[in-house]
Amino acid sequence: MKIIALQGSPRKKGNTAKVLGWVEDELKSLGHEVESIYLNSKDIKGCLACAKCKEEPQKIGCVQKDDALEILEKMVGAQLVIFASPLYFWGFTAQIKALIDRTYCLYTRFHEPDHASLVAGQRQALLITGAGPYENNAEGVFTAFERMQKPHKTVKAGELFIGSCTTADQMNQSIKDKALAFARQIVY
Repeated sequence: MKIIALQGSPRKKGNTAKVLGWVEDELKSLGHEVESIYLNSKDIKGCLACAKCKEEPQKIGCVQKDDALEILEKMVGAQLVIFASPLYFWGFTAQIKALIDRTYCLYTRFHEPDHASLVAGQRQALLITGAGPYENNAEGVFTAFERMQKPHKTVKAGELFIGSCTTADQMNQSIKDKALAFARQIVY
């Protein structure tokens, strides 16, 4: 299976990177092709909501010429996309949110009978790390991810929340075991 992992943390070696690294290693050991994309090093502008991308259905098009176009092409070619982000103010980081907004160009005619998506049937998974608990803290980001599946016409492959994070070097075997189980879950 071809897998794209979108690392949305501004910290290249932080908590999210550590957990995602375990997930990626496990997926590779299972024989999957994994490409990790560190979004903080990319030039990804926010969506302008100009709707120019809707003028040529079934083609990725955008008036903005930045790194998002290449990433979106890779997403279209993948069987599984992992969205990984630390929790910032009850939601995604700006790095990954900008790319999620730009996925607007991947589908057309949402809420209409001829609704189409370039990623229809694709598996998508969510990995979130955070300093606090899930309750009264992380629910919103998981709700947003689930709602994103409808316009994308994708399959929610799995979700993982690792809370009470301090620093990456403090992560223990229990957290690693959760990451490995998550990796196995999202490919089946």
